[in-house]
Amino acid sequence: MISSGVRRINFERIIERVLFACTAVSILVTIGIILVLVVETVRFFGEVSPFDFLFGTVWTPLFLNKEFGVLPLVGGTILVSVVAMSVALPAGLLTAVYLSEYAPPFVRRVVKPVLEILAGVPTVVYGYFALLFVTPLLQGMIPGLAGFNALSPGLVMGIMILPMVSSLSEDALHSVPRGLREAAFALGATKAETTIRVVVPAAFSGISAASILAIARSIGETMIVTIAAGQQARLTVNPLVPIETMTAYIVQVSLGDTPAGTIEYRTIFAVGMLLFVGTFGLNLVSNWLRERLREEYT
Repeated sequence: MISSGVRRINFERIIERVLFACTAVSILVTIGIILVLVVETVRFFGEVSPFDFLFGTVWTPLFLNKEFGVLPLVGGTILVSVVAMSVALPAGLLTAVYLSEYAPPFVRRVVKPVLEILAGVPTVVYGYFALLFVTPLLQGMIPGLAGFNALSPGLVMGIMILPMVSSLSEDALHSVPRGLREAAFALGATKAETTIRVVVPAAFSGISAASILAIARSIGETMIVTIAAGQQARLTVNPLVPIETMTAYIVQVSLGDTPAGTIEYRTIFAVGMLLFVGTFGLNLVSNWLRERLREEYT
């Protein structure tokens, strides 16, 4: 008979192999995605100059007079993200400070999960909320606001990513050692002074990482901008007019009207590669900040 020790060892080996297989699958899938993007992007740049693609200001690949300057898509993506972060960063940080430093424990236990419910709402719901509720509401306050614009989806996107900023920032603030707060109080600092001058600086690395992750999330958002921002690629800083983002363009071409293998179809891989590089870079910066800006007392 096989002893219990041998069975335990065999079971551990099976678990180890299953975990390794899961890890390998995730790595292989990632490699596969990158290879597809690289291959199709190289084919695209075989017909279009990388300089024209990166620095051109006209994007009309689906028109008769084709232009492949991606800056209008990049500008639209950045514009919506700026609007979103102008909502999510201050509101999320203030919410995190309240939950960590001022809210009673039972309020924190209730409010934090409620906020995180916002992250579970499907983005298509946010998109139609922006188009059918927020946009008409803003049109009543802002004359000349177009039916499709960057302002409405940006504001709604800020609400959507607010839980990410508040939750991660609150975790960073909550992890600051209690002794730092007590030392500040012992020196005569008020609650507000302790929060602003001691706790927030001590948690700055976590707050910075949360902010950058939220920016990456806003850049990669698809359905809200596809539904409510419009599909007019223009290089503008005016949030009141229709724009098109990189993700919205990928959705537009992926609907099936563009034949596969054409230069128009390959544009989505070039745009996708640019989007991948941008979000990957932001994640690297987030990890670097988490390590480099960590205070000695955390």
